[in-house]
Amino acid sequence: MRQAYRTALVTGASSGIGESFARLLAERGADLVLVARRTGLLDGLARELVERYRVGVEVLAADLTDPERRGEVERRLRDAPVELLVNNAGYGAFGAFAEEPLENQLAQIELNVTALVRLTRAALPGMVERGRGGVLNVASVAGFAPSPGSATYGATKAYVASFSESLHAEVAEKGVHVTALCPGFTRTDEESAANLLWLRRDAVARAGLEAVAAGRALCVPGAQYKAVMPALRILPRPLLRAAAGRMWKQAADTQ
Repeated sequence: MRQAYRTALVTGASSGIGESFARLLAERGADLVLVARRTGLLDGLARELVERYRVGVEVLAADLTDPERRGEVERRLRDAPVELLVNNAGYGAFGAFAEEPLENQLAQIELNVTALVRLTRAALPGMVERGRGGVLNVASVAGFAPSPGSATYGATKAYVASFSESLHAEVAEKGVHVTALCPGFTRTDEESAANLLWLRRDAVARAGLEAVAAGRALCVPGAQYKAVMPALRILPRPLLRAAAGRMWKQAADTQ
């Protein structure tokens, strides 16, 4: 059954795809809880959305790698439930694993995996009890292939895709939608043009919201990335590693 969401919590909402999620949800009349580190950007976005769309917007400034601040968001999800949780916060970096600082790699795991799991656990039991709700987890096409030059990021997104698809199977019959949004390389600013490699953030966010409303387990936006998915399953692994390495290098050169 297709769902419409009247309330939503969006992480990483101050910019990029998260900002696009917030704008699209407000446009559809949803009251919002916006979570990100940068209070100034969140406050400005909240004012704009309230004035333009007449929706309620609550701001929670939190670094989700900080257990104490993350705990505040978890309590908010348990104590005042929302109908849709958008786990968008995450980051990656280009660079060889052996050359990048270990703390950067661990921070990616903390944000991309640990925070996502904890927020999902805070929200999901209540959704199951109510018999409706949605969780949209932002994974990546990188989760389905090797990611040389961004190894930790790719591994975290593989976790998110698998975790989300498993949860979908657990709760779909209970009226709760869990979707993994798996975009390819995405421009996080509005001005940059899309091309064969790079997607536009608004298109990615729109595809994700449509997918979770419809109850789809996986969403791969962009015709070019949809076309690539079958090849990821059948290409010999040495060829796949070589192709993925070239793609990541091209992305690093054109970011």
